[in-house]
Amino acid sequence: MEIVFIAVILLFILMYNKTIDKNKFINDNRKYVEILREDDYNFLVYAKYGESAIPDVLFQKRITMAIFTFFIFMFLFINDVSLINIILSVLVSVAIFKMPYMQLKRYYKQHLHQIDIMLPYYLKSLEILIQHYTVPVAIGKSINDAPDIFKPGLKELIEKINSGDSSITPYMDFANTYPVRDSMRMMRLLYRLGLGGQEKKQERLLMFSRTVSNLQAKARETKYKERLDHMGNQTMIMLVVTGVSVMVVILASMMTMIA
Repeated sequence: MEIVFIAVILLFILMYNKTIDKNKFINDNRKYVEILREDDYNFLVYAKYGESAIPDVLFQKRITMAIFTFFIFMFLFINDVSLINIILSVLVSVAIFKMPYMQLKRYYKQHLHQIDIMLPYYLKSLEILIQHYTVPVAIGKSINDAPDIFKPGLKELIEKINSGDSSITPYMDFANTYPVRDSMRMMRLLYRLGLGGQEKKQERLLMFSRTVSNLQAKARETKYKERLDHMGNQTMIMLVVTGVSVMVVILASMMTMIA
């Protein structure tokens, strides 16, 4: 255990003195580090920060902070090396690593419906372009006007299609990257829309249009329901506050009369 402790402290000193480049150290061990990346991390980053965000950079910062937190705690326990203290250092480091992810999850939950609504409205605008162009061309032309959250995924989708991948895989990769409401089903429909002749295209476009309209209707219903629930909660709070205030006034009047 003492050997491990000394090795950790030595590694910390080498990184602190820049004898070892921490970025190179992380990159060299990327395949092991990537195991720690959550499946929806990239999506959550784009959901909060938009197209300008670079998930890899933010993820590397999380790794760096966790490593340095571990080193700092181990240094604090330098006079009391024990298994419990090592485990404590690891737990604190894990907590520091997970904290940014949990903050992203909290942001997504708070803006859940707002983010989910973006896909149906984007697909509705895409539907108009598909009437005049092939599906890949329509997607390419739609990128500039697409919500920022979807732009990196759309660019990657087009790059895969242009590189010769005519399978459903690029569409499913997009759906996996952006796990918003019905993204899987909509990407399947979008892929099928690009198959077959003009007659089939019109038939599938009609089905695609109906599905998008249904998604928009569901999104509006959810939004209105949330608004009504919020208004109901506010009304209930006002009634409770008013009732309590009236009771306080009545009690105060009774105490005055008794006195």
